[in-house]
Amino acid sequence: MPHLHMEYTANLPQLNADLALIRLNNTLVGSGQFAAEFDIKSRAVKVETFKVGTAMGERAFVHVKLALLSGRSAETKKQLSQSLLAVLQELCEWPAGVEVQLCVELLDIDRESYSKAAI
Repeated sequence: MPHLHMEYTANLPQLNADLALIRLNNTLVGSGQFAAEFDIKSRAVKVETFKVGTAMGERAFVHVKLALLSGRSAETKKQLSQSLLAVLQELCEWPAGVEVQLCVELLDIDRESYSKAAI
């Protein structure tokens, strides 16, 4: 725990997903909220087919979803969200003429029903 999912649109060729995941993982480790660095599992998915709104201008997005065990305070979750958003903002030089939306969503996983086995 936690699980980090990053989705990003295909019209962001300068976004290096592997580097993004390393930076996001390092931010989570640095937060002190997780027992061990190997507990953090992250993945990235490039979205080839997407729409952002209805306007004709070119748009893009990067959406990070962080699922973590329940029990953290609203303040802690807000700090995690803001620190991940700061990483997204500095990932690359965003393309001129493309409206890019960066967002972070935190989800609680019910601690009592979560199961895990390391083999």
